[in-house]
Amino acid sequence: MRQTTTRRTTLWSAMAIGGAALMGAAPAQAAPALGQTTVMTGLESPWDVAFLPDGTMFYTEKCRGLSVRLPSGDVNPLLGMSGAEGFPAAAGDLFCEGQAGMMGVELDPEFESNRFIYVYSTSNMTAPGENRLMRMVVNADLTGVSDRVDLIEGIPYKPKASDHPFGGPGAHNGGRVRFGPDGFLYLTTGDTHNGVVPQSPTMLGGKVLRIDRDGNPAPDNNAPDGFDPRIFTYGHRNVQGISFRPGTGQPVIIEHGPWHSDEVTALTAGGNGGWDPRPNMGGRGDCPDNYCGYSPNQMEGMDPAQRAAFMPMTDFATYPDAMPPAWNNNGLSQGSSSATFLTGAQWGDWEGRFAIGIMGIGFGGTPMGMRIDVVDIAEDGLSVNDVTTMELPTQGRFRSVRQGPDGALYAVVDEGDIYRIVPE
Repeated sequence: MRQTTTRRTTLWSAMAIGGAALMGAAPAQAAPALGQTTVMTGLESPWDVAFLPDGTMFYTEKCRGLSVRLPSGDVNPLLGMSGAEGFPAAAGDLFCEGQAGMMGVELDPEFESNRFIYVYSTSNMTAPGENRLMRMVVNADLTGVSDRVDLIEGIPYKPKASDHPFGGPGAHNGGRVRFGPDGFLYLTTGDTHNGVVPQSPTMLGGKVLRIDRDGNPAPDNNAPDGFDPRIFTYGHRNVQGISFRPGTGQPVIIEHGPWHSDEVTALTAGGNGGWDPRPNMGGRGDCPDNYCGYSPNQMEGMDPAQRAAFMPMTDFATYPDAMPPAWNNNGLSQGSSSATFLTGAQWGDWEGRFAIGIMGIGFGGTPMGMRIDVVDIAEDGLSVNDVTTMELPTQGRFRSVRQGPDGALYAVVDEGDIYRIVPE
């Protein structure tokens, strides 16, 4: 049963880490004192949130659907997945499996006039399944949605029939949906454990897409000749975090690494992320199911530098003009998920920094390093000055972090909670 609570936790100060690991990094600055409340609990795999100016919060649950929490604390279910109960309407084609399901959600900047909401979900409308970006209209009393339009169809999905030796069905979908300050809608997608997808000019997985609210490509996406014009950047593994740098509006992503190297990268239109897990690239031979994204196995004893040299996240040898990452999580792969830039004087020295939710995936799925990192990205976007970790009173797989209209940071964890983190 979903509940809304106002449980107060203790205060804490964020703990500076990573300075020694960041050669030449500036000393960590003073972090603000923080407090935390639990906004919602008892959810089923919540995935993302989006806000109206009055604090109304729309949220998705991966295997249930779309709901809205009102400022009063009341919750209205809006649209259910296939088989979900307790919703006024259900979309029979939407389903969940593995990492796939109902994922990102975003509200139109002109919501008050057009009532548009955007949702990214897995659909079985075409076999064996695909991911779709949908636009719907929210009714005036926030009790339902209608007028579904599928803006982007055919985004790759990993079906159950796949015999890939790594990961299960529904893997690597990306899934974050955000409007940029340029007025265009950005969607991140994943490589679905398919070696040809990230560098493909026509397959929409392993990409960041940029469109208008009707699904048309942004005019200055600068995709290379022969590419789908909706592609803004390509050559990605599994981007689940995107936010826009205050002052410049430049999109910055956080991307899941393979056996190493979650990466923060500042994007440029038409840019290549440099991920290419195909066999016979960069001196590699054959790989299981034609996907070299986990070769060699991290548990074979190589250190992070050796692994990265063999299967780099950003393959500069093959793609010398690839977009360079600013940070690689100290050569670790820990399931870095969502991210948002912190804004407002209430954040003190953290104002303008990049807050990253990390799910903390370890070997064999063992939890490790679940946290929120606060990253000070250099002005040129090519390095970082400092990385600080929030010392939180609770742990969880931080699936989504997003700043609300009240200036607080809202953190969504897979275990079923949504927290509100605020400087005090």
